[in-house]
Amino acid sequence: MAPTEGDVVPNFEAPLCDGETFRSTPLSEALGPHGGVLVCTGFAFSAIARNWWTRLVRAGWAELDDVAVLGISRDGPYAQNEFLRWLGSPDVRFVADVDGAASDALELRTSRDGMANVSTPWRAAVVVDSQRRVQYAFVADDWISPLPQAEIEAAIDSLS
Repeated sequence: MAPTEGDVVPNFEAPLCDGETFRSTPLSEALGPHGGVLVCTGFAFSAIARNWWTRLVRAGWAELDDVAVLGISRDGPYAQNEFLRWLGSPDVRFVADVDGAASDALELRTSRDGMANVSTPWRAAVVVDSQRRVQYAFVADDWISPLPQAEIEAAIDSLS
């Protein structure tokens, strides 16, 4: 079951990409002092990822103080770093969820119809405090819905 308010997200570990390098990092170390927002997209450079992340950067999410902005996608770290360079936002980092550990920890991994042996996380945004407790969770019920940006930003504001 996808995360809901009050749940504690497991402390999964995965390669954390910063646009240049990557290092296996537990979620607890990737979060900012006030927590973070985990944004799940299927694949780097997909139309949805490009659309969502361009909007989020324009909205100022890359400049949040003490709140980490972490993308989660099934691509490897080299593709994640290339996507971050394309995005041009050094304060956003991505989890390279190659083995699906992050998607599984969030209980968001699903098989993709028409894509044999491929699974990705559902499109989602989860706001967690510094203890990984969920303050807000949105899980799209389709593959193209936009994020409820105002609701997520209100949850982010409540972290500080």
